[in-house]
Amino acid sequence: MAHPNTKRVSIGGVRSVLSILTSFLFGLALASAFFLWHAIHIIETPAVGASLGVTPLSPALKSVRRVQSDNENSASVRNPPPESKDTISPTLLSGLRILVTIASFDFMQLAHLEEVLDGFQDVCYAGSKVDVVIYTTVVYPVAFIDMLNDRMRCNDPSPTSGMTVTLMLKPASVRLHLVDFHRSLFYDRLDSYDLFVYTEDDIRISPKTLAAYMYETKRVSSLVGPEHASDYNVGIVRYEYNFPENVVITDKTRHATENVTRVYWEHLGKPIFEKAMDEVQHEKLSKLYMSSHGHHQGMYMATQDLLRAWKDRKGCKFDEIKNRPGSGSQPSEGTQRVWMSSQQLFAKRHCGVTQLLPIENFGQLTVLHLPNKNYRRVGKQGRIGGNDNSPKNEFSDGTEQFQPSHPDLLHALELHVEMKRHFPALKTTNLAGEEGRKKYVGIRMVDTDLKPGSFAPNHRRVAEKRLEAYKEYVARGGYMIDSDMDIDINAWRIES
Repeated sequence: MAHPNTKRVSIGGVRSVLSILTSFLFGLALASAFFLWHAIHIIETPAVGASLGVTPLSPALKSVRRVQSDNENSASVRNPPPESKDTISPTLLSGLRILVTIASFDFMQLAHLEEVLDGFQDVCYAGSKVDVVIYTTVVYPVAFIDMLNDRMRCNDPSPTSGMTVTLMLKPASVRLHLVDFHRSLFYDRLDSYDLFVYTEDDIRISPKTLAAYMYETKRVSSLVGPEHASDYNVGIVRYEYNFPENVVITDKTRHATENVTRVYWEHLGKPIFEKAMDEVQHEKLSKLYMSSHGHHQGMYMATQDLLRAWKDRKGCKFDEIKNRPGSGSQPSEGTQRVWMSSQQLFAKRHCGVTQLLPIENFGQLTVLHLPNKNYRRVGKQGRIGGNDNSPKNEFSDGTEQFQPSHPDLLHALELHVEMKRHFPALKTTNLAGEEGRKKYVGIRMVDTDLKPGSFAPNHRRVAEKRLEAYKEYVARGGYMIDSDMDIDINAWRIES
């Protein structure tokens, strides 16, 4: 017969064993955590990734991560995963010196220009040194320049990055030839930059656009050889969104966008690879690239080497500014802006450079045409897809009446001015340099090409007043005073 306390003793023993086992496992977990932490923080160099708050992997964990990555991507032949490294590798844009030129005649497309500038500020934050030159015929008021100074400041994410903006004032009499001036600047500064970008003021260019261009340009050179690389240039295709033509999108009509998509309005015709896109006739390029049948881009990009080669290319002389061929307002080879951005470079009878659009990365080299209106022209008289029997393409006659937006909407410039009034002590944000030797580093406005008669009499007084105010703004260190902030938020563009 069992002792009456046997059952009670057995339960107590089990409890003791469980307590000891739990303590042992807890201690084991703590020890494991300590040694794992030690392996990560001590065995590895602690400086790697420290500025980003990233903890480097230990060698053991790296091998596990690498095996997992290899297994997950074992089917990928063309793009195998890179080996893990102890340093952060630079991107395609890191340290790249970029000269951007923009043709922006007046304030008509200022809303689009602001978006374009935002795109190039993103390029600065991607690690590039970006110098933007805007050719224009209007004088910007100090208040707007001050707002752009705050907005466009690239707060130096790396030692090799930065951004400057220069407004190059030209007389309005240059008209459509405003697009010409960038070409001389490119060749004057050829040794100072790695990448050159010319664009109109309504095309949204992003870091992705420039990185994809550099990637594909290097790829083309490796495929055809450096001696033939200048026979080609990687291009872009502009897109818009095909919103319904008879609808203003409101809360009531927002469902009308369910079938809206990107459209490449400049490239029409089916079968597509007979009338819109062309195959590239080159053994090593034909499976990777195509060209557009109509190659107008509104912009182009080029490396230093390509610009040099096109200067000496037979029948090209890309460094020389030439008038577009033909006559009339819509000549067969396009207007001056079409000529300078695309036709001279890509047309066979001129430079004869082949435009290349990558098949795999095509979407990375498509750019938004910000006005989003040209798709509405398609099929109209005198426009793409139209004929003499097509509906007329209507133009402004000056009689249009537009309903303004709600007067209570807060304008960007309005808020900027009030912030500067509310915080008057912030007066050094546009200064840089050593203490005692600081100088203005904001947007420059260069008026050396202007003459007293450059402006119409009714605009001359405003232009002269703004130029004088800008000079004083720079001289005192780039901060506004009351007279700069006394601006008509609704009328300042019309006054120009």
